[in-house]
Amino acid sequence: MAGFLLVALVAFYLLRPFLRRNPVPARFLGGVARIAGVRVRRIGDLPQGRAFFLANHVSWLDICVLASTTGCAFIAHDGLAAFGPLRWLCRLNDTVFVARADRGSVAAQVEQVRQALCETGALTLFPEATTGPGAPLLPFKSALVSALVPLPQNTAVVPVAIDYGRDMQDIAWVGEEPGVDNFLRVLARRRPFDATVSILPELVGPALSDRKTITRAARAAIETALTDPPQRVAL
Repeated sequence: MAGFLLVALVAFYLLRPFLRRNPVPARFLGGVARIAGVRVRRIGDLPQGRAFFLANHVSWLDICVLASTTGCAFIAHDGLAAFGPLRWLCRLNDTVFVARADRGSVAAQVEQVRQALCETGALTLFPEATTGPGAPLLPFKSALVSALVPLPQNTAVVPVAIDYGRDMQDIAWVGEEPGVDNFLRVLARRRPFDATVSILPELVGPALSDRKTITRAARAAIETALTDPPQRVAL
């Protein structure tokens, strides 16, 4: 991974002056997933135009498999920014850091998210606000979904279900397990495993009425997809 990172950084800075949205971070994250033994599959087509993805959150691997299949940037809590090198790497993929605990700055954060969506073209929010066991889903938080009301022009709101199948519980980063321990535990697995990313139908009509209807509709769609997963097809 370290060697792959060095190669990716060289490619990133070579391409940076010529491209508005650099593809190297997504390729790098996809490579990290493969090195970790993940066989990534995507179901469903990506929308035309801008996309705001709402996804369930199970593991740090979610970022790798989502970036590799959608090319998206992410909204992350500012705790990740406390570690300088990690913050720097996240910034290379246009990560938006928000202070979830600072309720007084929600309005400013919402505007920050709207701006990032326009600049990146594809942005992912994990509404559970933390990693969970996969099933059942944790409650969805709706504060930052306010960035979608009113919905920016030419923007699709798309639920995404991430499913690790029978390995879901073993992959999940939950409880008091330190992040480094989970990272090493996943890398220590001796056999590859599947990650299916289901791009679900975009939300339309009454589901887009306000932030609460958006989060309810997205959660219901993701829960249904995880309970009754569609046929898996490889990219």
